[in-house]
Amino acid sequence: MGGFIQIISRINDAVGNFVWGLPMLVLLVGTGILMTILTGFFQISHFRHWVSKTIGAVFTDRHVTAHTEKHDKAISQFQSLCTALAATIGTGNIAGVSAAIVSGGPGSIFWMWIVSFFGMMTNYSENVLGIFYRRKNSENEWCGGAMYYLSDGLGSKKGCKLIGRILAVLFSIFCTLAAFGIGNMSQVNTIATNMTTVFGIPAYITGFVLMILAGLVIIGGIKRIGAVTEKIVPFMAVAYIIGAFIVVFAHAGQIPAAFASIFRGAFAARAVGGGIVGYGIKQAVTWGMKRGVFSNEAGLGSSVMVHSASNIREPVIQGMWGIFEVFADTIIVCTLTALTILTSGAVDLNTGTMVSSLEQTALVSEAFSTVFGRFGAVFIAIAILLFAFSTVLGWSQYGTRSFEYLFGTRSTIVFRVVFVVFVLLGSTMDLKLAWALSDTFNGLMAIPNLIGVLSCAATVLAITRNYTDRVLHGKDLKPMYSASPEIQAAQEAEERNN
Repeated sequence: MGGFIQIISRINDAVGNFVWGLPMLVLLVGTGILMTILTGFFQISHFRHWVSKTIGAVFTDRHVTAHTEKHDKAISQFQSLCTALAATIGTGNIAGVSAAIVSGGPGSIFWMWIVSFFGMMTNYSENVLGIFYRRKNSENEWCGGAMYYLSDGLGSKKGCKLIGRILAVLFSIFCTLAAFGIGNMSQVNTIATNMTTVFGIPAYITGFVLMILAGLVIIGGIKRIGAVTEKIVPFMAVAYIIGAFIVVFAHAGQIPAAFASIFRGAFAARAVGGGIVGYGIKQAVTWGMKRGVFSNEAGLGSSVMVHSASNIREPVIQGMWGIFEVFADTIIVCTLTALTILTSGAVDLNTGTMVSSLEQTALVSEAFSTVFGRFGAVFIAIAILLFAFSTVLGWSQYGTRSFEYLFGTRSTIVFRVVFVVFVLLGSTMDLKLAWALSDTFNGLMAIPNLIGVLSCAATVLAITRNYTDRVLHGKDLKPMYSASPEIQAAQEAEERNN
């Protein structure tokens, strides 16, 4: 068994180094830059509007949080956000940020910010396209994602029908595999490791309990997943943010030095024995971008699959939820995690080198323990449990939709059962291999997705202009709800009836 794992690890290293090379990083960030420019820096120029239509609307518009009827297989906008955040706010926000600092230095956080800033518009574009090209399956559920805007968007262009279908199949294969890596094994393994470290609970027991709980939720489908995540996500996010703020402000005197270390490390040499300036910068850039993508998933085409299940008609509004998703995940949660580590003394802020011998989640536990004592480690263990378990729930839906595209709606029960079994297997898996597999699968599924976004950039721009002209400038235009004439007509009729 050990030899087999070693072979898999070597193959993964080779593929991962190729996938996460310079061309991939250019494609990833370049797509976000292009969509930001084409939409006129929408995430800044329409900041007030997208905030009011997303998190602001939760408190002012009951339709955003209202549950759909039992016969309606769609979920509410708030449930779609919570399920997407459930998948993105996970171990990447704790272990991922720690790993970035350990491997790339404090400067890696700067590159996480860069990825997230432009990633907001990548995620926006994915969600706009997801809603525009989604369709209903045989069970009357909304199905959307990169596979549909690849096959129906890119595929509708002259001479691109075959390549669109091939890329759609490749994306679905990569996403199905990624669901077992980023969305299952790496998450469960982190939970099990922390349960063993903090409470002395054997990994297999943690895995068995999580498998039972996951099965009870996942087998019930998107409606049950949405109902669970809308309860877990707000609680866990708010609790963690409050705890992190307390830790950071307890070390308030170190905040300026922490930010200085981040900016200095982003462009300067890191103390790597015998290394050169370029290597230090490369490590910061690479780890910052990889962990940034692992955390907020912008560019992967993953969260669009659950956003597409929303009962919304306007693609742009769901796109704005995508902007908020990345903002909340990386700009808020990941930044707070980084500051708890940097201000607590785990890193020498002058040189950017590690002072603590601990790594990954233990670094955050150590930071919280400087303020909360023994309870700090317990708090982080519970936070990781909730964060990672909710990620498993969210990614189960992504894998389900990808598997459905490949093998049909009736096959989804097979995927869900296998996915639940892998929860137990992941609890005893080697953590480094789980993370490495996750990085590779992330990169593989991002490639066809980003090709799809770039090929449909003009469509995103047209839908965005249509929305801003109608809603913000009061022009009398026909809304662009769907690429399907039948769905477009049905939603126009629904709009008139309301």
